[in-house]
Amino acid sequence: MPTLYVVATPIGNLEDISLRALRTLREAKLIAAEDTRKTRRLLDTYNIRTSVTSYYEHSRASKLDYILKTLADGDVALVSEAGTPGISDPGYKLIATARERDIPIVAIPGPSAIITALVVSGLPTDRFSYVGFLPRRSSGRRRFLRSVINESGTIVALETPHRLREALEDLLRILGDRRIAVCRQLTKLHEEVFRGTVSQAKQYFNKPRGEFTIVVEGKKNKERPKITDEILKQLKALKASGKTAKETLAEVSLRTGLSKKELYQAWLRL
Repeated sequence: MPTLYVVATPIGNLEDISLRALRTLREAKLIAAEDTRKTRRLLDTYNIRTSVTSYYEHSRASKLDYILKTLADGDVALVSEAGTPGISDPGYKLIATARERDIPIVAIPGPSAIITALVVSGLPTDRFSYVGFLPRRSSGRRRFLRSVINESGTIVALETPHRLREALEDLLRILGDRRIAVCRQLTKLHEEVFRGTVSQAKQYFNKPRGEFTIVVEGKKNKERPKITDEILKQLKALKASGKTAKETLAEVSLRTGLSKKELYQAWLRL
């Protein structure tokens, strides 16, 4: 039965294509490409002569029926501009429609800017959230960042060069000066990974150029403070000095982060 193949292609270095991906592109009846120029560059490099049709944001409405008709007679390979199709690109609509029509869908795994940036960031990888491109306008961007302020997992986002500095400014203002990795031109000739804090990144990227993937540290879960022997000594000394419980508890709570209720129980035990 004809199949829709979701084929991951290089995000930069053309040598990152898999043997299975090359075979699939050769054997497909049609390749649906988000950017035909970039796809033809890849196909020419590996001498692949399969027919190509454009399938991007503004053509998907007119091309969807044509691609589905082709799928009735043969396999179609879906490729994005770079990386894995269906993530932050129009390929998702084709995949969803194929699923609704019970057309077999097979993924040919490979490069992904999201995973590549995450693993080289040096930030935790056990839990992460991919949020796509950050909102274009500062008001929307800040509103979105407030919605993820308590996310404990690492956050991965895409950004354009002309909005990078504004995005870093909003990250600093809303999320604070967290650890960050700013990945530029991944796997390409001028690949660069900046690791530091948000404020350092903002200072470093004066004139951003290229494609950017941002990896931001999640919110740290602070350990709940505990009453130590040192804190008990402080309570005892303050009590001996004649300070009232109210004054002592307010002072020690502010300094240690312990609740007044917990400190009061310790006060009573002195």
